[in-house]
Amino acid sequence: MTRFWMTILGVIGLTGLLMGEVLAEDMQETTSGAVHDCRYEQHEGGASSSVFPSDDVFRPLMADPKQPQFFATYQSVQRREPTSTVTGVGKSVNVGSVGFGENFGFYSKRHGCNGWQVGLLGGVFSQFNLDAPSSDLINADYIVGIPLSWRQGAWSARVRLYHQSSHVGDEFLLENPGFNRVNLSFEEMEGIVSYEYRWVRMYVGGGYLIHREPAQLDRNRVQWGMELRGATISSPLLGRAMPDLRLTPILGADFKAFEELRWIINHNIIGGVEWSRPGAKRRFRFLVNYYRGFYPYGQFFSEKVESVGFGFYLAF
Repeated sequence: MTRFWMTILGVIGLTGLLMGEVLAEDMQETTSGAVHDCRYEQHEGGASSSVFPSDDVFRPLMADPKQPQFFATYQSVQRREPTSTVTGVGKSVNVGSVGFGENFGFYSKRHGCNGWQVGLLGGVFSQFNLDAPSSDLINADYIVGIPLSWRQGAWSARVRLYHQSSHVGDEFLLENPGFNRVNLSFEEMEGIVSYEYRWVRMYVGGGYLIHREPAQLDRNRVQWGMELRGATISSPLLGRAMPDLRLTPILGADFKAFEELRWIINHNIIGGVEWSRPGAKRRFRFLVNYYRGFYPYGQFFSEKVESVGFGFYLAF
């Protein structure tokens, strides 16, 4: 069994192991009173402090390819330059992309949904060549950092300091003996400000590399985007079997530009449907996406690509 499919089975197995605790927790929350998720709704309430809060005051960036989250996607990747080595197998390649990660809240102090939170983030982003006999690992990015989030009404913000290191797969190096491997590693300070109005959310921010390897990398980047969330309805396909299941159409766009890459804009457009239950903070999404720009992962960051794909996303 190939690494990619073993990873997919790992995602399914992890979901199954957690499902009992997840459902039990959600049932307890639902029966104990109204449950609010400050990432997706605002509510008034009294002052409170909590250790290990189960939500956040800043909503994760849905369309950001480097947002720590759990997902498994298929991508048809097309090279845009004849000298590109992003795939190692010609002009186009079928890629399986897998991510594991989350923001874990340590402490939050709020008045309703207004307040601040500090936590720990971690994530892994891996890409596999599905055209290879054993679905060879192409690249894996590892990130870890400290996020600080804040909200006041429709305004929210996130500041985080994080480290990333990137590693090329052994099979990729064996198949491409002339590949010039770069030891890519950096620490970045990032800030994002977000504003929500009804079903629309807009955000803008940027980052600065405090330390980087190779040392000649330029330090600055900017980022902006928007998200649209439609009306939540009963699920038309699964509603009879699971009457509490709700469906929400969602659409997002994320844009990034790096000083190192001459400020050329990278586009990631993503959209689909989200399933959730009233009183539960877990969400399951099926999304399709279109990406055009420099490859968002690993030391292939200077390679121009275009890709389309689809996948499944878990939100906790």
